[in-house]
Amino acid sequence: MEKNMKVYNSLTRQKEEFVPNNPDEVKVYVCGPTVYNFFHLGNARPFVVFDTLRRYLKYIGYNVNFVQNFTDVDDKIINRAKEEGISAPEVSEKYIKEYFDDAKALNIVPADTHPRVSENIQQIIEFVETLIEKGYAYEVDGDVYYSTRKFKDYGKLSKQNIEELEAGARIAVEEKKKDPLDFALWKARKEESEIAWESPWGMGRPGWHIECSAMSRRYLGPTLDIHAGGQDLQFPHHENEIAQSEACNGVPFAKYWMHNAYITIDKEKMSKSLGNFFTVREIREKYKGEVIRYFLLSGHYRSPIDFNDNLMEMSKASLARFENARKNLEFLIEKGEGQMTDDEKKVFGSYDSYRAKFKEAMDDDLNTADAISAIFELVTAINQAVKDGASKEFAQKSLDTLLELTHVLGLLEAEENADVDDEIKKLVDEREAARAAKDFAKADQIRDELKAKGITLKDTPQGVQIIKEEV
Repeated sequence: MEKNMKVYNSLTRQKEEFVPNNPDEVKVYVCGPTVYNFFHLGNARPFVVFDTLRRYLKYIGYNVNFVQNFTDVDDKIINRAKEEGISAPEVSEKYIKEYFDDAKALNIVPADTHPRVSENIQQIIEFVETLIEKGYAYEVDGDVYYSTRKFKDYGKLSKQNIEELEAGARIAVEEKKKDPLDFALWKARKEESEIAWESPWGMGRPGWHIECSAMSRRYLGPTLDIHAGGQDLQFPHHENEIAQSEACNGVPFAKYWMHNAYITIDKEKMSKSLGNFFTVREIREKYKGEVIRYFLLSGHYRSPIDFNDNLMEMSKASLARFENARKNLEFLIEKGEGQMTDDEKKVFGSYDSYRAKFKEAMDDDLNTADAISAIFELVTAINQAVKDGASKEFAQKSLDTLLELTHVLGLLEAEENADVDDEIKKLVDEREAARAAKDFAKADQIRDELKAKGITLKDTPQGVQIIKEEV
């Protein structure tokens, strides 16, 4: 498949043709969760968006090495451990399992590697040692800091200059750094109960920013093709990663930077610090994971989206159109027979136009909103073509085309319980017998009874189609 994708590079502030450093392997690093709680909808957006990016890169023929970390060493984890009366590693393990539960519901494919900070301490220590040796870092009483002013390009990602940063910088009471702009690479242990590792500077643990620099180098090498994450990570986290990695490795850190915009609640950024957030676990109590995923992809990833019940209901209804098209085709495949007619061949040939629209949208900086519109056009064409029935071959090829495109977006992948129990089957058979006997009153009564159970019957030339409604 032709590869002509363009992505918006946060580093250059413009769309650029995507050309990986090595055509045989695209290296992608996405910042993962700090595992001290269930992840909220704002966290879910980059997880879903960049899972979709990975899917699309594979769809157009790239091999992708996709790494997403778990930050399992952090002040928030230590505080949660105190609250719950368990150890920090127990907190991390608990919420890593919960991450995978929610991620599976959202059809997020596990990364090729999910490195944990706690499993990369030696790599982090060696990274910090190199920065000290090169004059970019210094140690004070067991703490190690990065000398921000030593890195001449500091601010190139976030487009901030040293003077502006200096005006708002300060040194906290407990910090011993030489300059307000410097940031921690290694933190000395403050109390005996705190999780810590032995290092050349005494017992301590890594700072937040150094973790991703060390893990991305270990699993993907010194230069990435794409580094991605939420807009809130652009500064200082990603800016500091660049400073650390390029000072240590002497080569560019990432060719392309991609950042998704915020999710808002009543036009205000969703965040745990503001307390106006919903966890995915909470939202799943009302909506299927695929509905949440659809909502997250319904707008362009660089545009803010506002979370509300109205939009979620619209997402649910829109996804239901895709699901109904699939169910109709599956029914025709089960009941139908024969090869495509000449008219069906013409219709099937027209599907290429919808595939082309889909690819054009995705090639344009992962425009999932327009890609979804292309799938809607395909669904409309399919529904029109099969409204009076279809050959088995045409139904199968139509379904294959639909699933080909929805798979790239991670939709129509949830396992469906298509089976109906014996009681339902018995009622359907009784209704058919009543219709055959022209006892239409009884047939209507049974139909209403099934409707109350969430079962809709659709009479077609191929027989009765049983449709289980979403609840």
